[in-house]
Amino acid sequence: MESPLAALLWRSLRVYQVFGANTEVGKTVFTTLLCKSAKRNWKQENVSFLKPVSTGPLNEADDHHIKTFTNGINHDTLIQYGIPVSPHTAALASGEPIPPDSLVLARCRDHAAERAKAGKGWLFMETAGGVHSPGPSGTTQADLYTPLRLPVVLVGDAKLGGISQTIASFEALRIRGYDVQSVMLFQDKKYQNYLYLAEYFSQKYDIPVLSLQEPPERLHDEARDVEAMKEYYEQRTDENTVGAVLEHLDLNHTKRLARLESMASKAHETIWYPFTQHEHLPAKDIMTIDSAHGDYFQTYNSKSPEHGALQASFDGSASWWTQGLGHANTQLTMAAAYAAGRYGHVMFAGAIHEPALTLAETLLRGTGNSRLTRVFYSDNGSTGIEVAIKMGLRAARVRYGWGPNEKLGVIGLKGGYHGDTIGAMDCAEPCIYNENIEWYQGKGYWFDYPTILCKDGKWQISAPDGMEKELGPPRDFASLEQIFDVQGREKKNDHELYESFIVEKLHALRAQGRKFGALIMEPIVLGAGGMAFVDPLFQRTLVKVIRNSPHLFTDEQGVMSPRTEASKQWSGLPILFDEVFTGLYRLGRFTPSTFLGVEPDVSVNAKLLTGGLLPLSTTMASEDVFDVFRSQEKVDALLHGHSYTAHPIGCQVGIESLQAMQRMDKRGDWDWAKSQGWVKTSRSSSAASLANKTLGRGGNQVWSVWPLDLVESLSRMRTRVAGVWALGSVLAVHLKDEAGTGYSSNAALGLRDALAQGEAGGSNGPCNIHSRVLGNVIYLMASQTTTREGVEQLAKLLVNNLE
Repeated sequence: MESPLAALLWRSLRVYQVFGANTEVGKTVFTTLLCKSAKRNWKQENVSFLKPVSTGPLNEADDHHIKTFTNGINHDTLIQYGIPVSPHTAALASGEPIPPDSLVLARCRDHAAERAKAGKGWLFMETAGGVHSPGPSGTTQADLYTPLRLPVVLVGDAKLGGISQTIASFEALRIRGYDVQSVMLFQDKKYQNYLYLAEYFSQKYDIPVLSLQEPPERLHDEARDVEAMKEYYEQRTDENTVGAVLEHLDLNHTKRLARLESMASKAHETIWYPFTQHEHLPAKDIMTIDSAHGDYFQTYNSKSPEHGALQASFDGSASWWTQGLGHANTQLTMAAAYAAGRYGHVMFAGAIHEPALTLAETLLRGTGNSRLTRVFYSDNGSTGIEVAIKMGLRAARVRYGWGPNEKLGVIGLKGGYHGDTIGAMDCAEPCIYNENIEWYQGKGYWFDYPTILCKDGKWQISAPDGMEKELGPPRDFASLEQIFDVQGREKKNDHELYESFIVEKLHALRAQGRKFGALIMEPIVLGAGGMAFVDPLFQRTLVKVIRNSPHLFTDEQGVMSPRTEASKQWSGLPILFDEVFTGLYRLGRFTPSTFLGVEPDVSVNAKLLTGGLLPLSTTMASEDVFDVFRSQEKVDALLHGHSYTAHPIGCQVGIESLQAMQRMDKRGDWDWAKSQGWVKTSRSSSAASLANKTLGRGGNQVWSVWPLDLVESLSRMRTRVAGVWALGSVLAVHLKDEAGTGYSSNAALGLRDALAQGEAGGSNGPCNIHSRVLGNVIYLMASQTTTREGVEQLAKLLVNNLE
């Protein structure tokens, strides 16, 4: 099995990619000059030329040109098609299997790794055609070669229209994260593009531009033509103007490595990290990220330099649960650039712009929640929760006639955590995150609840220790799908014990004179609380009991009757769902509320809202809640806002993110995952598509990108593993710890560190897994674009380190 691709960076080998602003701009001429000048100025070093993909007759191939006009240069072409057309067309016409992008990249890395082993030197990798000329698969080269993370020499266009073509090519590369370090082009005396471009790139980007005399016109006599070109190359090489470019590239290479080497120590002296005890964080443990693409960071590798200075590190926490469509996703990048170019940032109070309106409409349609009609924008999940709390508490206070100084709490679940701002912290019971915070005052009551784990190959629901009488003894189920058939379980009266437990607690709280303004909980999974996988029937029952029991929260006779479902008014208490982590396909569905078969009155989304690119949060509310804030008095309004409320860049990215995931769902892009033991029945693609639509509206099927047999096999490792669960893109492994579980446990640290060691000599370079732990729980989180092959690679590393 191939390892993930490590980007191309070695201490000994300077690798540069040569892109052209168009075809016929002189890429091969300039690359030949780079090779000859490198050999002239670094006589003791190796110089190599690589053409990953070439089209046309062999005698006209670029490596043949290098062979003809240079001496002592290693030259190679990886893929050669005989027809002189675009690589994607040539690949189709060849009748041969079309090489996937991953194979092209792997072969590039293999070649570069061999050249690095050969000793110190240079490698110039020349692309085909222009920046957006397609590769064999049809992926444009700008996207195809992004994972290699190579610095670029851009050959500009000296012809009429070449200024525009060169700048457009530069922008296409820059927006994808390429570092263009030099621009080279010919001196066309008629159009003089080189004069304009030299000033343009110098003033705007501080990028040097080298212009050279054009080569002689091609002669019909091949021998004379070769002699003329040899003379041209010798003259240009002797001038050594290209040598100045190489000195610049060499210096940048040295600076890049030096910066990567020093960043961790400088960060150790400069940065105050979140959720970090700095006494436990030496500089050597700080991960330096050079770039990221897809599911992987490219991190500085100081442990095995012979394998390269960068390694592929799987983003095992999905960058704190935000990553959905892959790092450096071009669609999201373009959406951000479009909105930045059209709007920048604009005022939102009392105004509207297209991205904010379209995103709100997309969210409201996507949830399928008939209660939700309004969208409030904020900056991140924690502030979105603050907004939700203000909505819920005000709605309850107004309906029940309480004064503004009434002490109100919330009802929640033990281990629930909703953010790090003070109001959000007060919604959680005292825990390691908040109990040492000066202004923290836990305001609420938090229920115990039964949780789900796969143990020894069986799915089991169990109560917390000592709670078996109230919540029932452990129960085994044939499948996770059976557990999530909440309506079927209700018909068997499985909910009655939960209902009695909840009602009894609420009566006791009422007898104590306590008042509550909302129920707030994370549907299905309590993330920060230790990846607790809650029995969905318990959460469903809790919502239904509260909605059916206004009398448990007020003495006001006129408001004690439950609201009907058809009225879409909140009843008992406003129901607030914190879907910051679990929402928007993280667990396989647009909204996890469909697992429960209940609709919240207020719902908060963030993290996957922008596909993992930038912060944004929404708090959706019912019209009933919204109307509470209507008044002739400004003081009655929801007086909450942010300077960057509904920033157009985030909203535009959010639209692209949601629509991309909805398209994936509709196309059946996750059918491969569902077929890994989760969905028992085989079906046609059309039937599967119909099933997926049903799934998104409360069907009882559940699935994960992590194969069921992996989950079951991990759960049988009883020496170390207490239990496992997987849903959507999340896999959580609960490890045994005799000293006790919870956030203070260190049981998972050894496994985390072992995964971080990874494999130094992977087939595509060094690789590892960067993961986060929550006490005795280690979790891995795929993105919504992770492939079957990617999951298999990760599963192999995980199993090897657990065995």
